[in-house]
Amino acid sequence: MPLQVLTIPCLSDNYAFVAHDPESGETAVIDVPEAAPILAALQDRGWRADHVLLTHHHADHVQGLDELLAAHPARVVGARADVHRLPPLDLAVSEGDEVMIGAQRGTVIAVPGHTLGHVAFHFPQSRVAFTGDSLMALGCGRVFEGTMAQMWESLSKLAALPADTLICSGHEYTAANGRFALSVEPGNAALQARVGDITRAREDGRPTVPSELALELATNPFLRAAEPALAGAVGLGAGTPAAEVFAELRGRKDRF
Repeated sequence: MPLQVLTIPCLSDNYAFVAHDPESGETAVIDVPEAAPILAALQDRGWRADHVLLTHHHADHVQGLDELLAAHPARVVGARADVHRLPPLDLAVSEGDEVMIGAQRGTVIAVPGHTLGHVAFHFPQSRVAFTGDSLMALGCGRVFEGTMAQMWESLSKLAALPADTLICSGHEYTAANGRFALSVEPGNAALQARVGDITRAREDGRPTVPSELALELATNPFLRAAEPALAGAVGLGAGTPAAEVFAELRGRKDRF
């Protein structure tokens, strides 16, 4: 049986996720922006948090951890590369390492760019990936610590996952991301339809996260940097390497 995944709104525009293995009863929390809504979701379902998976060190992804652990003394998992600035870890992981939620086996993917030690967690049996602030709904995280080339390589890893993978990312930025995406690819019919869906979802108070990778591949400009149309849209030649197109796109988004 696949993981049951809950999307938990936190703070003003963050998301945490709760992943529950129905066979074993084990439960993991992915990122802890604040504890109260996560604790409420666990209590409502009678679940115990056995694991916490941290994607990166930024405060808006870890600052609720102590309060969560006071109620649920879970095992904390995070990147070995960032042990010096993450909360204390019970398990430090690197690219290719495995994590378990009950019977569900996940793989750690190193996705530097937004931060140097950023990781994602992919659970292939459940067709879900927890990507934090690397690949996001219709966007990607700002490149704060790594290089544009690193971020493009990280996104390329995630883009190679099965197209039916559910991408669980860390923020409700999708409407703003959609406005930027339309500015560079206004003729993309799939993007036009998605932006309409996003508008209706937000008007109804529904989250736009998670999203299916297939939809990201069709509409997210940061995954589409190898498309000749995207190079032309940012004033670059058709033969420009995708990493350079991505860098131009990300720079424009930073100024958008």
